[in-house]
Amino acid sequence: MKAKEARELTVAEINVKLNETREKLLALRLRKQTGQVEKTHELRALRKDIARLETIKTQKAAA
Repeated sequence: MKAKEARELTVAEINVKLNETREKLLALRLRKQTGQVEKTHELRALRKDIARLETIKTQKAAA
């Protein structure tokens, strides 16, 4: 998800997106431990998405 797309979301939508992304990251981490992940770069991308969403959420709360 791009920052521009995330900025268009409401705070409630951002929270839903955060929960979904965290669930995906957890599932991917578990699959990585069993050696079933071929695209390990997805872990980093999900972590960055979470950070991006948290940052935008904080900015909206401050505004």
